[in-house]
Amino acid sequence: MIVLGLILLIVGILIGIPILTTIGIILLVVGAILAVLGAVGRPVGGRAHYF
Repeated sequence: MIVLGLILLIVGILIGIPILTTIGIILLVVGAILAVLGAVGRPVGGRAHYF
């Protein structure tokens, strides 16, 4: 999810499509939150890892 967010962010900036940039930022933030929760051992959605 973090990689997809980063790709969308870069493509949105290069092409100049603001919706891709916005979606990329949202995916980066959500991916980072899920990664941190998984790293500290807290189950996310009933699973120890979201990936």
